[in-house]
Amino acid sequence: MTVTKAAGKARKGKKSEGEHRLRIKVRAYEHAVLDKSVKQIIDTAARYSAKVVGPVPLPIDIKKYTVNRGAFIDKDSREQFEMRVHKRMIDIINPEGKVIEALTNIDLPSGVSIDVKMM
Repeated sequence: MTVTKAAGKARKGKKSEGEHRLRIKVRAYEHAVLDKSVKQIIDTAARYSAKVVGPVPLPIDIKKYTVNRGAFIDKDSREQFEMRVHKRMIDIINPEGKVIEALTNIDLPSGVSIDVKMM
């Protein structure tokens, strides 16, 4: 009977069966406002001694729009605009009821959107 090396060791990156995560994705157009709101979320979770992983910066979504400068003449003259959406991800491991209740009562600035998933 042979035993492989991987059979006896727990794998990294895999979550254990009793572990639950609260995954929070935060988005905003301005990175300064985004960082302040992420800090507010982390401070709230730390107040209840929850284990926090992150914030993890996610790739910036850049949407570019090209517009003609003139309506009838100067067809080759164009102007470009872009919108940047900055994103961060925070994981809270094994959140308690108090942590979830405190996170729902946080007052965040306008322009910041939040997606919350329980994993």
